[in-house]
Amino acid sequence: MRFLVSVPASTANLGSGFDALGMALGLYDEIEVAVPEDNSGGLSITVEGAGSGDVPLDESHLVVRAVRAAGYTGGLALKCRNVIPHARGLGSSAAAIVAGVAAGFTLTGRELDTDALQIAAEFEGHADNAAASLFGGIVIAWSEGERYRAVRMEPDARVRPVVLIPSQESSTKTTRGLLPAEVPHVDAAHAAGRAALAVHALTSDPSVLLAATEDRLHQNYREPAWPDTVRVINDLRKLGVPACVSGAGPTVIAFGDLPAEVDVNGFDVRRLDVDTAGVRVRPLD
Repeated sequence: MRFLVSVPASTANLGSGFDALGMALGLYDEIEVAVPEDNSGGLSITVEGAGSGDVPLDESHLVVRAVRAAGYTGGLALKCRNVIPHARGLGSSAAAIVAGVAAGFTLTGRELDTDALQIAAEFEGHADNAAASLFGGIVIAWSEGERYRAVRMEPDARVRPVVLIPSQESSTKTTRGLLPAEVPHVDAAHAAGRAALAVHALTSDPSVLLAATEDRLHQNYREPAWPDTVRVINDLRKLGVPACVSGAGPTVIAFGDLPAEVDVNGFDVRRLDVDTAGVRVRPLD
């Protein structure tokens, strides 16, 4: 049994939708999955691209952990071709988890269902990136007690994301530690209104994305972790370009053309499609 799992990168928060909004991006990791013909045990992993030489090659590998969490315990051979940059706010860990869950479901003869999101989200403690990589498009994610939920929405065809990826890495755990335990009521009310507007902007009317992506909950508090990121965002927004931090940073995501006067030196600028398919599994035999 051999098959290929293709999983998209993702961006979360989208400015105002902290821990709630996500979007799948047209940048893909691929994992070739094989099972020994005699169904013997054992594990082999090779990694090319992002994370090569850094990630573990045993049962602690994130894809393997997700495969096991999805219920498959047998022998496994993985060939990982990683394109999504690690620790940049583009959902690399969520993509690995979703790929592993999709592989585990395939290996156990199950179709992806709501349990797939639950398993994937439990790894990170929130569902925005995982839901985007799983379903594609735009997602709203939330939790009800210990249950993770998400709804998928179709993006407006005029939504044209650009990512600006710095060489600097960022830890979600570290940047979350910069957030205050409480925020002013006026900021919470602002976030609720702008997050609602972001849903409309991303699915129906991108002309209001500048207002929709305005944040007061997390970006400014995290500025000490990535000052260049916040500088670029502020410069873009002053010129009318919707821009915000992608996930936990330090990548910037913007919508539209970048003005020449904005200094993006040190950033790898890429225009990406919005992925609308989510994780895909294709037989190789």
